[in-house]
Amino acid sequence: MKEKKFEIMDVSLRDGSYAINFQFSINDEKNICTSLEKQGFRYIEIGHGMGVGASSLKNGLALHTDQEYLKCAQDHMKSAKYGMFCIPGVASLEDIDLMAEYGCSFIRIGTNVESVSQSEEYIRHAKKHHMQVMANYMKSYAATPEEFSEAVKRSEAWGADLIYIVDSAGNMMPEDIERYYEAIRSCSSKVKVGFHGHNNIGLALSNSLFAVELGVDFIDCSLQGMGRSSGNTCLEHFVVCLQRKGYDIPVDIVSLLLDSKKYIYPFIKKGGINPIDTICGVSGFHTSYLKEIQKCSLKHGVNPLLLIEAYSKEDKVNMDKNLLDKVAGQLPHDEQSLTTVDFMDYFGAEQPYVSG
Repeated sequence: MKEKKFEIMDVSLRDGSYAINFQFSINDEKNICTSLEKQGFRYIEIGHGMGVGASSLKNGLALHTDQEYLKCAQDHMKSAKYGMFCIPGVASLEDIDLMAEYGCSFIRIGTNVESVSQSEEYIRHAKKHHMQVMANYMKSYAATPEEFSEAVKRSEAWGADLIYIVDSAGNMMPEDIERYYEAIRSCSSKVKVGFHGHNNIGLALSNSLFAVELGVDFIDCSLQGMGRSSGNTCLEHFVVCLQRKGYDIPVDIVSLLLDSKKYIYPFIKKGGINPIDTICGVSGFHTSYLKEIQKCSLKHGVNPLLLIEAYSKEDKVNMDKNLLDKVAGQLPHDEQSLTTVDFMDYFGAEQPYVSG
């Protein structure tokens, strides 16, 4: 088992809010935060997509105020650290004071990579509140590695604890991430490094996995990959891949998928991650047999996702209904999951034979 030496930053409630015009409710925040915390995720970013102080007619009005989002996090998160994004000029120093008042552990201060000087006052002010300060270099690819390195030296001197490589347009290749990572390490062995990917050319997940292998300390993800533009690295898929690669990630993937289906899936206008697809991928189970899973899980009152997992350990190729019944009979009763998992999109008979 590989030791996990990095943190996952969930940005569902922040970057994900772009996809719904910043309309997450306090109830949405409570459900998503408590679900993530229950699964053991330690860093959760909340608030308007553009950060603290951004809600306006110009930038888009959030459903709630910063203060309301912060109070919700303070009231419902017991172990996870929470924080907000902050763009100098959009946010004020007083907004950082508000974050501190409501117990934010971290702040992510975002500037374009060529405008890092705008962040100095904000970094220094946040450090006075003893926050973990993350310098977020938006459009990182716009700078040469040498320019990037010079910016890192300045941010670290002002007090930044972590530097984010940010693929704002989702166009970076793994070798690009490596160049900027090496640029950071060429001037600092102490500052932590983060990676924030977007999925415009379909590389967010693979780039994030590559970043882990490089030694990046923080990886941003969101449930269902929900985020600005084509979205972020999908948290569910990232966890599955890490577990497959042997990392010690103590997340109950079935529970995570069901919570994501319940709390995030309704917001997804297209695409979306159905828990069934992911569990079939994890288990090596062919979707042509899903009607048998549906009928059997209803018959026994068991979680169909767990049934897929358990049956696939016995047979990944054929469907034996007698064996399926036997496997289902060994699972715990779980009526609630049956209302969450939707089989309506699955049909057909590609497999020629079902025994029993």
